[in-house]
Amino acid sequence: MATPEAAGAVEAAGVAATAGAAGAGRAAEAGRAAEGAGSGSGRRAVLGPVGLVLAGCVSVQFGGAVAVSLMPRAGALGVVTLRLLFAALVLLAVCRPRLRGHSRADWGTVVAFGATLAAMNGLFYQAVARIPLGPAVTLEVLGPLALSVIASRRAVNVVWAGLALCGVFLLGGGGEGGFGALDKVGVAYALAAGAMWATYIVFSARAGRRFPQADGLALAMAFAAVLVLPLGIVESGSKLTVPSTLGLAAAVAIMSSVLPYTLELLALRRMPASTFAVMMSLEPAIAAIAGFLVLDQSLTLTESLAITLVIAASMGAVRTQVGRGKAKTGV
Repeated sequence: MATPEAAGAVEAAGVAATAGAAGAGRAAEAGRAAEGAGSGSGRRAVLGPVGLVLAGCVSVQFGGAVAVSLMPRAGALGVVTLRLLFAALVLLAVCRPRLRGHSRADWGTVVAFGATLAAMNGLFYQAVARIPLGPAVTLEVLGPLALSVIASRRAVNVVWAGLALCGVFLLGGGGEGGFGALDKVGVAYALAAGAMWATYIVFSARAGRRFPQADGLALAMAFAAVLVLPLGIVESGSKLTVPSTLGLAAAVAIMSSVLPYTLELLALRRMPASTFAVMMSLEPAIAAIAGFLVLDQSLTLTESLAITLVIAASMGAVRTQVGRGKAKTGV
């Protein structure tokens, strides 16, 4: 779903992030510069952001399971509103981003990033209000997978994306009735959310280059919350002020927004966006596990096979990038 211009932006982000594999010192803005150019430095430069991505995936899917249980109380748009508001407040308090000294292009990135966050969250929650969490995530992940194929210049990434795509469709069709039995409007919302997810990858990488730490994310999250607030008030009204609802929404915000978006933004600084996009194929598998543990949704043999496929694809993508990092360091 990404345009050629978007693919070019992702490739530019990939060039900047790949510097982490070639020379870990520049990529680690938190001060964790790799010491020495031994055989392990290139591997650590890649496995570090891989761990960030995996942690973000686990956090966002378990947060999503909690959000599904919250929807009967506050509605889909109400949950999105509270999630973005709490996430914005936390990020602004922690990051304290500067409002001065930024160019017009910087603010343009914030606006585009924030609008993408608002659209991605709003569309996804409209989807899970109509179809189960597993199929919704399965359909949504098609956006990053498409971006992976478009943005990558390595033929092997097409193989990994194809393998992940097989697992994605197998997971979605493994339940009762498969995709054909799903609400068509919910499917459309999930696919649109996937397109916004691919766009999110582009602007997350761009914000990571233009702003220090997670400042760009904090500003974008605040803008997204402002955009969604009127919609949430119209749909849910006073339901948004119930203490128990606010408590669960705060937990959803931390698990589904603050932690994963921050971890992914940091990972994109040290990982090519095409590899990051392929790793997003893990989301349906983690969603299925979260559904089993939190929502008491059992896994079928077909769904277990699908999980194996998407994990294999992600492992292949990681191994490809590790090998690329070793080649660049001359190991």
